[in-house]
Amino acid sequence: MTATLDRSATATSPPSAPGRRRPRTTPRTSDGPVRHTRRTKALVLGGLVFFTLYSLAPVWWLIVSATKNQSDLYTTNGLWFADLHFTDNVRELFTYQDGIFLKWMWNTLYYGVLGTGGMTLICVACGYGLAMYQFRGRGVLMGCIIGSFLVPHALLTIPSFLLYTDLRMVDTPWAIIVPSFFNAFSVYLAKVYAEGAIPPELLEAARIDGAGEYRIFLTIGARLMSTGAATIFLLGFVGSWNSFFGPLVFLRSQEKWTVMLGLYSWLKVKVDTSTDLTGMVVAGSLLSLIPMVILMISMQRYWRSGVTLGSLK
Repeated sequence: MTATLDRSATATSPPSAPGRRRPRTTPRTSDGPVRHTRRTKALVLGGLVFFTLYSLAPVWWLIVSATKNQSDLYTTNGLWFADLHFTDNVRELFTYQDGIFLKWMWNTLYYGVLGTGGMTLICVACGYGLAMYQFRGRGVLMGCIIGSFLVPHALLTIPSFLLYTDLRMVDTPWAIIVPSFFNAFSVYLAKVYAEGAIPPELLEAARIDGAGEYRIFLTIGARLMSTGAATIFLLGFVGSWNSFFGPLVFLRSQEKWTVMLGLYSWLKVKVDTSTDLTGMVVAGSLLSLIPMVILMISMQRYWRSGVTLGSLK
């Protein structure tokens, strides 16, 4: 019996070789996850602080510069305030050229809401169809959609311009709105979201109850995809609001320009003439951020409701 105990003790705890240290084990908490060292926490925290400052520094410079007059903009510290002239800059911005800046803001809002709203409806319907229905050529169609990501938009400029010229759409709002209806990435995003948000059993139950496919999509599919549709709308609206190349190519009349194209034209005035409109451009750039902030705040409830969307399954 003594020999058996000695043999088991030797098997469970083998003696360490002389002069050899045991490997150092990583400490763990009571729940099991590995504890992070102070150096790791410091590196992570430092990286987060750096990227936060890197992201907010341009916004801070824009806010500070919008409060300065033309001379203080070039002679004072760019990251701190001088004499406050924000109200004067805004008044000059709204009255310059009979308030054309407000016209540009309205044009951008009109193009963005109409074009992005149509794009959201089309892309959500296409993504729903690709996710919920099985049909011949579905894989080839998805391959074409994904492959279109690799095509630069600049390559489509000349064919689009020739097509819009034949359709007499150049220098009209439809030259900006109609191309916004189609976005391959939004279709892919809607398909992926529909596959995770809509249970196929729920659609089968609706078909058994006698509901048609259009009614199923409008009453079930569209509601379950509201969070994904809000994300698609937000991404599309931000892209439409910041678009520059399309309005530059397809719009000729100054009254039909977008705010980004209009502010760029004011910067060119300094190059072409002796007039410097940099102060108004900075103030206009700050005011152009307001619709983005309002849109982000107004759509927060869709993302909060999307967190519990999986409980429907």
